[in-house]
Amino acid sequence: MNRSLRMRALLALAVLALSLYVAVTVPVRLGLDLRGGTQIVLETRSTPTADADRAATDRTLEVLRGRIDALGVAEPTLVRSGDDRIIVELPGVQDPKKAADVLGRTAQLTFHPVLGTADRADRTSRPGPEPARERILPDESGTPLRLGPASLTGEDVKEADALFDQQGGAGWHVTVGFEGSGRTGWAGLTGEAACRAPGDPARRVAIVLDDKVISSPQVDPSLACGTGIRDGATRITGSFGPEEARELSLLINGGALPVPVETVEQRTVGPTLGAQAITASAWAAAIGTVLTSLFIIAVYRLMGGLAALALACYGLISYAALAALGATLTLPGLAGFVLAIGMAVDANVLVFERAREEYGARRRPSIRSALAAGFRNAFSAIADSNVTTLIAAALLFFLASGPVRGFGVTLGIGVLASMFSALVVSRVLAEFAVGRPGVRRRPGLTGIAGIGAVRERLTRRNPFLMRRPRRWLAVSAAVLVLAGSGIAVRGVALGVEFTGGRLIEYRTSGPVDPGRVRSALADAGFPQAVVQSSGDTGLTVRTEPLTEAEEAEVTGALRDLDGRADKVRDELIGPSLGDELRRGALIALAVAVGAQFLYLAARFRWMLGSAAVVALVHDVVILLGVFAWLGKPVDGVFLAALLTVIGYSVNDSVVLFDRVRELAGRSPGAPFPGVVNQAILQTLPRTVNTGMGAAFMLTALAVLGGSSLTDFALALLVGLAVGTYSSVFTAAPLAIGLHRRSPRARPSRRRPVTT
Repeated sequence: MNRSLRMRALLALAVLALSLYVAVTVPVRLGLDLRGGTQIVLETRSTPTADADRAATDRTLEVLRGRIDALGVAEPTLVRSGDDRIIVELPGVQDPKKAADVLGRTAQLTFHPVLGTADRADRTSRPGPEPARERILPDESGTPLRLGPASLTGEDVKEADALFDQQGGAGWHVTVGFEGSGRTGWAGLTGEAACRAPGDPARRVAIVLDDKVISSPQVDPSLACGTGIRDGATRITGSFGPEEARELSLLINGGALPVPVETVEQRTVGPTLGAQAITASAWAAAIGTVLTSLFIIAVYRLMGGLAALALACYGLISYAALAALGATLTLPGLAGFVLAIGMAVDANVLVFERAREEYGARRRPSIRSALAAGFRNAFSAIADSNVTTLIAAALLFFLASGPVRGFGVTLGIGVLASMFSALVVSRVLAEFAVGRPGVRRRPGLTGIAGIGAVRERLTRRNPFLMRRPRRWLAVSAAVLVLAGSGIAVRGVALGVEFTGGRLIEYRTSGPVDPGRVRSALADAGFPQAVVQSSGDTGLTVRTEPLTEAEEAEVTGALRDLDGRADKVRDELIGPSLGDELRRGALIALAVAVGAQFLYLAARFRWMLGSAAVVALVHDVVILLGVFAWLGKPVDGVFLAALLTVIGYSVNDSVVLFDRVRELAGRSPGAPFPGVVNQAILQTLPRTVNTGMGAAFMLTALAVLGGSSLTDFALALLVGLAVGTYSSVFTAAPLAIGLHRRSPRARPSRRRPVTT
């Protein structure tokens, strides 16, 4: 074993050992759809200055979403119920009471000049709800202070951070930075206080949160009158512990609630999918993984078996990473891992196909050298496809929120784990295996000693697919028009997450299995209804907007299971994916696509990057059109599938264009259509084998996964087929057309010589 192989083996063993330890000792957090969680019902209250109408409740919901994100709760569900209620569902929350307290805080932050001390802390003597009136509030030690009108509010704050100052002795504190006019206002407030003598109470500045003075520091004696603190920053000190400091910083960062809220209900709710659906999904995923592994073994024999073992290592590493980071695993989040599994399989297929080329062309004297060349030659395509996906994952995480952000987390973890399993674990196993004497004597066992059936047939026939690229573009345009007409004629059926709907709560005579209720509602014509248990005898049903006749059918289906079921709540609910979240998701997606284009343009040429992005848009429109024609709902699960399809599309185009770049560099004067055609023929075995491997997984999910996974798997199957087609017959012809318009183009109709 050479030194490099030994180092890779030690690294692989260390990562696998650490992953195994984490997987055994740290439980992964499951989302609301898989495990359930805590439900908190908040009710908004009107004030003399603000009405708790629907618009105020919607604004309050968005502030609460920011607070929940800061609490570290991933994949929550927030919906408006009626005009003045908000239903918050939090998966895996350790302290529901604390979460309810944080959510219920108004977080009105103000900064006041201190006018002096008062004889007694009588808040009722001068209540003054408006900040323009003088107020009397006790400071941290209980001394009553007379406060002037608020000079600054939380609106003037840019950000707040909880920090620990060990050297200065301040302990835990919160730093506050001002922006815009807040910087000038803070300088004026502190400059006015600095005109008072040291020790005078009026030299203090009071920081008030929800009618409570949380800090009232004296302005430093070195500060001259009228000068003020001009760096636009301060810090809030006190007897803070780490949790209190973090809670205060997230309240400041989240902003004040437009209207006060009150917790009216708090309870535990069950998973939205049900045990039967979860079990079916798990079996489908397991069977799909086994079928994919068997296919890879059948094609690549010994190397395929080692790749399947590397996939198992990938599963362990990614699971451990999820648990260690505290990420929440949900059904849409699993889409990221489906894509990462496909990329892990694809990386191995790329390596093995390049090794077949090296050995089949007799450029390498042994299997071992051919395998090493395969890893070396495939690295650029693997790196480019994974980097583009990581760019998208990172931007979705930083710019989006909710399930889109969760998809970015799981996708990023999955891609990194798949790269490690393919380039380190798989390589260690493969190089160790081909170094055994028995394998060296019988190279046919490896599965890479021949060029393969697909490549052999293509080599024999050598079809010139790109002879008339405009015909392929015409076919793509026709399919695009057909799909687009579905969107125009039938429209996109948005799910409850996007449109809102109706929430009906029932009280039953005893425990009722939510799975039976889901099946009964599906039989009654409501397959998309979300059913959750609530306590021992409660059930909630969330559906699209219903007529009174349809509501009677839903209630009748439930009473067929429990004749004494009573309806205790019936309200209209808003979308869980609100306008701000949808806008953030679209912005994140647009920026991610733009970043991918820039990366591809830098790594290849602008025309290849443009062709890849156009093929991506082509795939998205077709997938939306197929779902429009079928009348399938576009919901959160579909959104995850759509993001996965985008990853597949870019990955396929990157692999093809990487080979175009390689062949063009090897033969600079060759006609570009011939170069593209040859790249297609050389990468087609990889495309077929990768697509077949992913198809086994997705077909198992579609057939065996139940209603919860059927639409998801269908979207991925359509995306897989369309993405495979578009990389060859949309992106490639478009690249040829753009090249012909380029000043560097050299028109030629000569057919290239096969290499």
